[in-house]
Amino acid sequence: MRLDIRRIGAVKDGDEVVGNETRVKVVKNKVSPPFRQAEFQIMYGRGIYHMGEVIDWGVKLNLVDKSGAWYAYKGDKIGQGKANASKFLEDNPAVANEIESAIRAQTMATAAAEAEAESDEGVAEE
Repeated sequence: MRLDIRRIGAVKDGDEVVGNETRVKVVKNKVSPPFRQAEFQIMYGRGIYHMGEVIDWGVKLNLVDKSGAWYAYKGDKIGQGKANASKFLEDNPAVANEIESAIRAQTMATAAAEAEAESDEGVAEE
């Protein structure tokens, strides 16, 4: 497997750089489809930033509302900017777990539906 890892931006806390926005692309893979991409934050001294991923996936799946720079969950504003919204989730693990459970439920349901559709296609071809 060959990965193309690129820094696409800096994560700042005030004027101090505390991490990198990173894009990883699978260039070569012999066991699954190549050319898949992922974007995430890598924080210095911590690794991949989990709460940033929860915010990103929440927005992507329409579980977290993004209006300009503000993020909201169930009508309650959780922070201005991704850093503040992520900090809110760190300080409120119950809310973070609720969002993460909803993300997992939604993505697992989608994956199960896709797998079922693929198996139905295989049966129809026989």
